Amino acid sequence: QVQLVESGGGSVQAGGSLRLSCVVSGETYPLNCMGWFRQAPGKEREGVAGIKRTGGTSHTGYAADSVKGRYTIYKVDASNTLYLQMNSLKPEDTAMYYCAGRSGSCNFLWSDVNEYSDWGQGTQVTVSS
Repeated sequence: QVQLVESGGGSVQAGGSLRLSCVVSGETYPLNCMGWFRQAPGKEREGVAGIKRTGGTSHTGYAADSVKGRYTIYKVDASNTLYLQMNSLKPEDTAMYYCAGRSGSCNFLWSDVNEYSDWGQGTQVTVSS
């Protein structure tokens, strides 16, 4: 059974940086499509960045407008780890962050929560002003 384990969350001041990690294990098939999502209290879960395998070790990354230029998603296949580098953090970035993935085709909108079959337990990010 696939397991996704996030780490790297914490508390930072506005303008600071954090790097989230998501280690994938137990895959039967490769998770060709992965993403980072976040959920703040009282709000729906939203996609912040996604990545799709385009062939071999090549990937294409995506980011929500709210984080473009500040967040970078990337995957290191050798360690089967997905990362989210978050810079210039803002108080509104405060949320629980989740890693998600699915195998097979990635022919869907990367930010669609319902398309992902495997989820981590989440890691909390808190940004103070």
